[in-house]
Amino acid sequence: MPQRLAALLLALLLAAPVAAQEAPWPNRPITILGGFPNGSGVDIYARKLAEPLTRALGQPVVVDNRTGAGGNIASDHVAKARPDGYLFLLGTAGTHAINAALYRNLPFDPMRDVTHVALLGDVPNVLLVNPEKRPQYRNCQDVVTAARARPGQLNYASTGNGASTHLAGAQFAAALGIELTHVPYRGQPGAMQALLSGDVDLFFNQSGPSIGPVRQGQLLALGVSMAQPVPALPGVPTLAAACNLPGFESSTWYGLLAPPGLPAPILTRMHAEVAKILAQPEFRAWLVENQGISPPADTSPEAFRRVHAADIARWGEIVRKSGASVD
Repeated sequence: MPQRLAALLLALLLAAPVAAQEAPWPNRPITILGGFPNGSGVDIYARKLAEPLTRALGQPVVVDNRTGAGGNIASDHVAKARPDGYLFLLGTAGTHAINAALYRNLPFDPMRDVTHVALLGDVPNVLLVNPEKRPQYRNCQDVVTAARARPGQLNYASTGNGASTHLAGAQFAAALGIELTHVPYRGQPGAMQALLSGDVDLFFNQSGPSIGPVRQGQLLALGVSMAQPVPALPGVPTLAAACNLPGFESSTWYGLLAPPGLPAPILTRMHAEVAKILAQPEFRAWLVENQGISPPADTSPEAFRRVHAADIARWGEIVRKSGASVD
């Protein structure tokens, strides 16, 4: 009897890991990691997406932010994590395309060290000024005239070296042949506070965190970096039109990424649930009317990979021409 009992216990112990591995996904909380602080555009989107995902998956979906190095800290963490379906990243064209050109020695490969789950939308930047602190800047041409009269004396905030808010300003200055001084902050709150307090002249901020202060009259939007005006900011022209820059665009994308090697069944399920959420009229209205984000025509992993690969080449050329650097 003792031998039979011991054999039975051994069999149960050996079977336990197999049973745990075969447990249906998900059976515990899921984390969406972001590389930028609370209140950033990435953080806002991740938290909004987490609510319906929690209901759809039957497990809590929580948002955690690991900031620093233009999003590289969070990106590197996910690139090296286990592909078990419990850690995802809300990545951006900044973290996975722009940074490929700005940083000489990334600790991860932005294309190879990910699983593309779903494309989440196109995000414009908005040229912002504080009308109380800088009343002389009522339109884009005012800014351009001042920059040409005082080279390098106008400055602009960004959410950090290498962020899309940095590169939008560098791209804008290069396109116009003007000199602007870049002042990096550690994330959205610091850069926004610098503009509100009058410490900086301009801020090429992402649309989501910009819309509220613009609607409240705290800030003035001089132009958006998309080919077409943004419905969430009625009356605000494109930078191409406002600054006489035909063809100027500086939008980025948001996308849901996972560690490389995510199992196909988990990838299929997660993409399907995200695609359903993005197709909901209420969620699409929030994106367009609340955040100024254009929903993607195709959310699929295949489409996401194509957009990502094209953007690595496109942003590499923009970085080279603009002279932007994190050094």
